[in-house]
Amino acid sequence: MRLPIMTITAVVLWFSALPAQAACSLDDSLTLAKAGYSKVEIECKDGGAPTGTDKSALGSSPETRSPGSVFRDCADCPEMVVIPPGSFMMGSEDEDSEVKPVHRVTISRPFAVGKYAVTQAEWEAVMGSNPSYFKGPHNPIEQVSWNEAQDFVNRLNAKVRSVVQVSTGGNGPYRLLTEAEWEYAARAGTTTKWYCGDSESCLSSVAVYAFNSNRRTAPVGSKSPNAFGLYDMHGNVWQGVQDCYVDSYAGAPSDGSAESASYCIRVYRGGSWGDPPRRLPSAFRSRYDPDYRFYTLGFRLARTL
Repeated sequence: MRLPIMTITAVVLWFSALPAQAACSLDDSLTLAKAGYSKVEIECKDGGAPTGTDKSALGSSPETRSPGSVFRDCADCPEMVVIPPGSFMMGSEDEDSEVKPVHRVTISRPFAVGKYAVTQAEWEAVMGSNPSYFKGPHNPIEQVSWNEAQDFVNRLNAKVRSVVQVSTGGNGPYRLLTEAEWEYAARAGTTTKWYCGDSESCLSSVAVYAFNSNRRTAPVGSKSPNAFGLYDMHGNVWQGVQDCYVDSYAGAPSDGSAESASYCIRVYRGGSWGDPPRRLPSAFRSRYDPDYRFYTLGFRLARTL
């Protein structure tokens, strides 16, 4: 279903109702797609049998979808939201020097972002195991390193490559967000400290964090989304991005591409269930070695369109 086009200045989205999590496996959905269901939506129930169609373009071509559209490429693939191109001011004058100088970044093409951080159910469907400390199929995956997140990306791409057309080259459509893409997606047109505003009092409605988490993760989507329709961009788990950490934005790319370095410590964004408000702003950055695991660390997917 094609949804109304959204302008970035208005930051107004229209969303269709989302289907329930399908019960069939990723392999089942690929089989169905190869059998002729690749251009329709497949709702799998009672052992994975296709029972009809709904509004979620499973296996269809998201390249033709408008900003605000929600889709997924397979039954076990994360739900993705199409994000419009646009410009924003990255960084903050109110934070540490590592988020300065504030500079303009222009995202020239639409791209898709996971509606939620990758869940334990999504991880297990691809990887076959669940290393999370706080177990729950709809809770975000954690206790996975940045390197393991890349392994997940590679395996998911291998699974869907046969049914998803990729016009941009590379190994597949899925990847981690760049740091600039992450902040652009988190802000969703806002210039405030958090996407809900500048007052800490707003955080309880949008974030699972130290003051309301009961010392654990929560199911994804438990709080209110931002204007792009993305959940948990503040709190729940830190989200690893593609970039190597550098200690300032001097000379940073202005096109939204990732920073690289000869020795690469990876950037994480968003804060977690264990963090106070000062570590949750849209501009705040953290970093970890790429093989480090902890029960506050997860990730979110991007998809090239």
